Amino acid sequence: METIDKLPLTSLEMTDHQREQLKAIFPEVFTESNRIDWDRLRLTLGEAVDTGKERFGLNWPGKADCFKTIQQPSRATLLPAPDEGVNADDTQNVFIEGDNLEVLKLLQKSYLGQVKMIYIDPPYNTGNDFVYPDNYGENLDTYLAYTGQVDEQGRRFATNTDTDGRFHSKWLNMMYPRLFLAKNLLREDGVIFISIDDSELENLKRICSEIFGEENFIELIIWKKRSTPPNDKVIGANHDYILVYCKSVERVKLNLRERTAEQLSRYRNPDDHPKGAWTPGDLMANVKGGRYVQSLYFPIQNPNTGEDHYPSSNGNWRFNQDKIKKLLENDEIYFGEDGKGRPKLKRFLSEVKEGIAYPTIWDFAPLNTDGSKEMGMLLGNMTIFDNPKPSGLIKEVIKIGATQSDIVLDFFAGSATTAHAVLELNKEDGGNRKFVCVQLPEPTAEDSEAGKAGYQTIADISKERIRRVIKRIDQERAQLVEEIRQLEDSIAIKEEQAAERQQTANAGSLFTNTDAVKNQVKAIHEQITKLREKIAEKEAQIERIDTTDKGFRVFKLAPSNFNVWDASVAKTPEAIQTQLFNHIDHIRAGATQADLLTELLLKSGFPLTTPVETLTLAGKTVYSVADGELLVCLEEQLTQDVIKAIADRRPSRVICLDAGFQHNDPLKTNATLLMKDRGVVKFQTV
Repeated sequence: METIDKLPLTSLEMTDHQREQLKAIFPEVFTESNRIDWDRLRLTLGEAVDTGKERFGLNWPGKADCFKTIQQPSRATLLPAPDEGVNADDTQNVFIEGDNLEVLKLLQKSYLGQVKMIYIDPPYNTGNDFVYPDNYGENLDTYLAYTGQVDEQGRRFATNTDTDGRFHSKWLNMMYPRLFLAKNLLREDGVIFISIDDSELENLKRICSEIFGEENFIELIIWKKRSTPPNDKVIGANHDYILVYCKSVERVKLNLRERTAEQLSRYRNPDDHPKGAWTPGDLMANVKGGRYVQSLYFPIQNPNTGEDHYPSSNGNWRFNQDKIKKLLENDEIYFGEDGKGRPKLKRFLSEVKEGIAYPTIWDFAPLNTDGSKEMGMLLGNMTIFDNPKPSGLIKEVIKIGATQSDIVLDFFAGSATTAHAVLELNKEDGGNRKFVCVQLPEPTAEDSEAGKAGYQTIADISKERIRRVIKRIDQERAQLVEEIRQLEDSIAIKEEQAAERQQTANAGSLFTNTDAVKNQVKAIHEQITKLREKIAEKEAQIERIDTTDKGFRVFKLAPSNFNVWDASVAKTPEAIQTQLFNHIDHIRAGATQADLLTELLLKSGFPLTTPVETLTLAGKTVYSVADGELLVCLEEQLTQDVIKAIADRRPSRVICLDAGFQHNDPLKTNATLLMKDRGVVKFQTV
């Protein structure tokens, strides 16, 4: 009998993934049983192998457990919550409620190498400020206990107190697996930005160098977060850091900073040069080592005065005589406003870079107080979330790290500032950036401002903020429409005024100053032109808003919809009997087809926003995924007709419920043969 492959119901097996990557590079070091021959690997790498016991690196209690955590696949799933999002059927934006470690594991197949930029604002480890699972081997169970979805049974999330003997170790145990898994999601040209303060900066930089590679360190940004230092210390810190690493320094591409209006105003074109606006620049180049370059030391004659100008005593000209001659011929050297000064180079705006380099000291970004003000404007309470980052800061980060169509990931979403920044940037420039945000539904205290306002968890605050940002963008569009209507009314009035004055000028009389009236008409038409320009600007704003993805889908971390055999269960008759009874019905009670479909897509490697079309084939519901690349049938009674109808569409992959065959082995065999005959690459059941 032909057998059908079973779809794995776990997240990406990290050990298998790493082994496959190694095999692609060094196939010769693998044995017949697909194991690694370490001696052969050492021979292959030669002197590149470090066999010494003393190595430079960061070690801490629990680091070995971090790798066990990374290698432990997840059996969880993400349940769609369409009623909690906005425009959930049409959006590419995603908000996930759950423990980010478990979620990062679940995203490994679907988003592997797909994310251009990651920004995270993790807990700074200043004492009592973050929660983490006590038992790394039971992440999902711990999460469910923490969120009240199961009885606690001794599993819990806890804060990290600064009096704990393993204060730094616990923070590193929390961060290391998450950063390791996050790296896999980055594209080869991807980049990660991490906000941090002095508490763990040194340790964070060392684990990032270990995970991403020391050579892939880009820069450490210093963000001025306060206008004045705090008064509780002699020297008060009024800054935080943003640590920047990339996936590959050879592949990464970052964006320059936009020039400010003040910088652009320096470029003018007083002589109507064909190359456009320019600003004077230095023609000098400082000498190196005190030596003059003979070919760069010569006079430049001012064509207006005939005076020869030599380089100053501490330098040479930047260009040789042939280049200077061409510049003079093309009127690209400036001799001052009166034409009698020393020569300077005309630096044309059309020839300079589209932007300027970002500095490492960010005193131009909004302060922390702006983040609180934003929360107050959106949610009506500035203190509903402690120290939210201002969206203006994250917008600058996104401008560096992502283009207009990239995916931006934030798995410490907090109050969803990153989602806010993505939506605002897209609104401003018409971009199509997508966000994926992950936030633990950490309960709020009943007596807190958030609790009093009705927000039971931090994730509730995050989702409501995104909703209100979208609502505000819609309101801005409505306001623009109203402003355009008012401008059009003004134009109509001015056109009537111009027509009346024109009639007066045409009629003429001894008492009419015709030239003055004509000038009035001209002035009115100029005003009309400016009003039309304003309308065009506002129409362009509306067009950008209309092309913006103003929505987001919500998913929630949960146990798999399928009862998976647990090999670690106690080997007692009672425990085994319980598992057997659980497997009488393979699908968990209450699971909807939407729940099952989401899990199957996630574990088949399709992103959470993959388009799905619902078809009816031979009287059965079939889901067409990614324009028919995958067909999924979750019917519990499959027939030969529906199998044939699915196969006739010649998809690359097909997934059916194993229970749908109703133990009909001939139907299963025929289905397998039919799929092969129609060229289906992968036919699986679950």
